[in-house]
Amino acid sequence: MLDGKHIILGITGGIAAYKSAMLARLLVKAGAEVQVIMTPAAKEFIAPLTLSTLTGNPVISEFFTANTGEWHSHVDLGLWADAMVIAPATASSIGKMANGIADNMLITTYLSAKAPVFVAPAMDLDMMAHPSTARNLSYLRSYGNHIIEARSGELASHLVGKGRMEEPENIVAYLEEYFSRHNDLTGKHVMITAGPTYEKIDPVRFIGNYSSGKMGYALAEEAAKRGARVTLVSGPVSTSVSHHPSISVVRVESAVQMLAAATKAFADADVAILAAAVADYAPAEPSEHKIKREGNEPPEIRLVKNPDIAATLGQLKKDGQHLVGFALETDNEMANAADKLKRKNLDMIVLNSLKDEGAGFGTDTNKITIIDRDGTAVSSSLKSKKEVATDIFDHIIAKF
Repeated sequence: MLDGKHIILGITGGIAAYKSAMLARLLVKAGAEVQVIMTPAAKEFIAPLTLSTLTGNPVISEFFTANTGEWHSHVDLGLWADAMVIAPATASSIGKMANGIADNMLITTYLSAKAPVFVAPAMDLDMMAHPSTARNLSYLRSYGNHIIEARSGELASHLVGKGRMEEPENIVAYLEEYFSRHNDLTGKHVMITAGPTYEKIDPVRFIGNYSSGKMGYALAEEAAKRGARVTLVSGPVSTSVSHHPSISVVRVESAVQMLAAATKAFADADVAILAAAVADYAPAEPSEHKIKREGNEPPEIRLVKNPDIAATLGQLKKDGQHLVGFALETDNEMANAADKLKRKNLDMIVLNSLKDEGAGFGTDTNKITIIDRDGTAVSSSLKSKKEVATDIFDHIIAKF
């Protein structure tokens, strides 16, 4: 799965840098083209000559070559790479990555990289356990970086605990699994709804909700990365989606508009994920003119039910189509979600609760439980919405 891939191997200044030679060799053996970028401190632990010999490419450490003046473009490197692996990643470099401190060639390339980034921490156990390290790793996860967890064992300090860099063969296996997974939706059409709907009261007011669309947009990007053709039916949000050629965005405002666009896209969809927070009600008679406050009593607004998009698509679902719903609950979460799954003919439902801190509207994180038709439930810890999107598609692929 790594054959022909362009991989940047970033090496920072820790004793685990000696493992990077084996990692470089294994990546090359798997068919990858490897470009090593070292921090100045990394060269104190392993010679650039060793790594250039193993990869067949000169090692980059500075912004330009002193004797020739040749410029090394971090932007070009970021565009060239299919993946960036930083192993070992010291506490110092992790902190710089998390906070955008671009004071060396490796960190500037990291900030320019368009490809997925894999970070393999390595440090002493007390540094690993420090709150600042935990916070910085949390930041990197929220950016969508993949953290290859450190292992427990004997460390260079001769203490025993968590902080050993993952073994090179396991890092290669992690990359191979990532790239194999990211072709598993090739040839499939995935339709996703995202964001809120706005139901007009008058030209300047509406009934809506706090949905940011972040979860739906993360799902769209994950599906596209896995090779799918994606139709993203989006309510009004400020969230933006990457300019991926496989993502087509259909912008709507109201529930009626979202139903029409979703129904059209669902006709030839293999998978539909209904992540939008659709308003349940709309004003029966929206005013064509702004309702004035002065000299008037508060208006009485009669509401009517909006169409139920999930139930409608559940009735239209054909053999071979898979329909996934979302349920945001505050009480009796599991029972309400399971009931919704059954009533609306869904194949699975993703439950999140407003009681969970860091989950729900407007956040960059989510905590979910996936419930299948057979009643099986799988819960996860609080993760970035990008990681949650990965978990949801892993579950879809495994089940369907």
